[in-house]
Amino acid sequence: MARDKKATDDKKPVSWKWRLFVWCFNLCLIVALGIVFYVAVIYFQMPSLDAILNETRAPAIVFMDRDGNEIRSDNKIMGTPVSVETLPPHVWQAIVAIEDKRFFNHGPFDTRSMIRAVVLNIFRGRFAVGGSSITQQTAKNIFLSRDKKISRKVQELILSYWLENRFNKNQILDLYMNRVSLVGGMRGIDAAARTLFRRSASELSVAQAAQIAAMLKAPTTYSPYKHPNKNFERARTILQEMVRQNYIDINTARAAAAELAPAPGAPDTNLYRYWTDFVTDELKSQIGIMESDVYVYTTLDPKLQNKITRVMPEHLGAYQGAAVALTRDGAIRAMVGGADYQVSQFNRATARRQPGSAFKPVVYLVALENGMTPESFVNDSPFTIGDYNPKNYNEKYYGDINLATAFAKSVNSVPLKLTAQYGVDSVLAMASRLGVGNKLRREYSTVLGASEMDLLDLTTMYAVIWNEGNSVRPYSITRVVNARGETLYERDPSDTIQILSPDTVMFMTELLADVIKPAGTGHRAAAPGVIGGKTGTSNENRDAWFVGANDKFILGIWVGNDDFTPMSSKITGGTIPAEIFHDVLK
Repeated sequence: MARDKKATDDKKPVSWKWRLFVWCFNLCLIVALGIVFYVAVIYFQMPSLDAILNETRAPAIVFMDRDGNEIRSDNKIMGTPVSVETLPPHVWQAIVAIEDKRFFNHGPFDTRSMIRAVVLNIFRGRFAVGGSSITQQTAKNIFLSRDKKISRKVQELILSYWLENRFNKNQILDLYMNRVSLVGGMRGIDAAARTLFRRSASELSVAQAAQIAAMLKAPTTYSPYKHPNKNFERARTILQEMVRQNYIDINTARAAAAELAPAPGAPDTNLYRYWTDFVTDELKSQIGIMESDVYVYTTLDPKLQNKITRVMPEHLGAYQGAAVALTRDGAIRAMVGGADYQVSQFNRATARRQPGSAFKPVVYLVALENGMTPESFVNDSPFTIGDYNPKNYNEKYYGDINLATAFAKSVNSVPLKLTAQYGVDSVLAMASRLGVGNKLRREYSTVLGASEMDLLDLTTMYAVIWNEGNSVRPYSITRVVNARGETLYERDPSDTIQILSPDTVMFMTELLADVIKPAGTGHRAAAPGVIGGKTGTSNENRDAWFVGANDKFILGIWVGNDDFTPMSSKITGGTIPAEIFHDVLK
């Protein structure tokens, strides 16, 4: 009986407190396991961290002008890498002062800032204040989307711990400054500095550093280019914070506040798009496949390019136009392929069209090489061979005239009769020597410019004449280097070949000079320093050309319609093209 009583005593009911403890413990365990499972799922959904840190992209091409200044870039999504070690201190201090003042003293996140943000947001009833550290923002900028989800916030915290364990504070700040997006889809404060203030991040003043730091809150809202007043207000706040945190003194802050100014913004690089498209094709032929970013040093003269781009639309009206400028050794100083790149990206400077009378110098060169001079006489009268019987412009004939007069008035019968005398093959051979013989048809209509060629080839042909008869090979690239400064290509100037004799060149330049005199077809192109030129107009006024020169370069102009429809009968090479030439050089 005693044993039974003891067994009964051992089966006393469990205390409700114990049961509550066990229930709470199990609930907490289940919640903890759920959180661990949720975090694990989120973790395995995260992107590859190392892959993103070493992300691959299409190589960027940075185009430089003749003086080594950047004019445009393609595929460039980041500015030049910057670091705390290489930047002036005030640049990164402005960022830390406004974004995360205790950045160097806390871990992956700033608990004080987060609690403060939560309290303020609850009090205000909306998301008004953020509490993310620079490490958290770096994690978000590099790895995550901008979706406002709990899962993204969890990933952000995990990534922040990962970043703090892998990098020191300076390296994290470097990542942030180089990856933050501020302008036009490009990343990094250097890209912002170059786009907005046209200088590198290492050249930013205290005021400009504060203005860029102001954009970190909302790039468009606080842009010194789009909303300068809002930018100034926030920049002043940043300068005050820099004083409070002993980064700068009050006098420096006041001086910087007085210097705040709207950003000029990036220049319109569409001015160079026809050029950079052309250079890109040339680049591929020089170095093949690009495996890294490259800097391409070109022959472009931006002042000349800008002037042509500005002048041309003033004359074109509803028509299209193109221009090419070459130095006598073949350096392409300017190339404009149309009235407006944003409307049409087709480069008319490399499109094949009929040159009309602009081809005639080839025939006259043959005659001059065979002993004729500008004073030699030829009979200007109707010319017929088979069923080909072209007329002079306005069907006027002058009888016996010398070559100089025939050339200046651009009569048609004289070059045809010269071709009949010396042979079509001699004309095509001369064209080949000048570099424009490819794809020319072996027929008399070629003499009057019926065989197509592009403006670059035509301008090159004239460059040979003004280069004292020496060969000219156009070029656009002088040097290509990669991001490490290693030279991938460098132009090796080849020796020129004497194509035309000195006497032939002398007589030909006389003929070209007569064209811009009052009685010549190109008189509208006359301007100080212009040494000669030639007009050209194709059948039914479909194409109008002028090619001329001064002592610095040879400039070719084309005007017409893309669909080959005729222009007004009043438009010839001596009107709009000659006028554009004149206004560029005056």
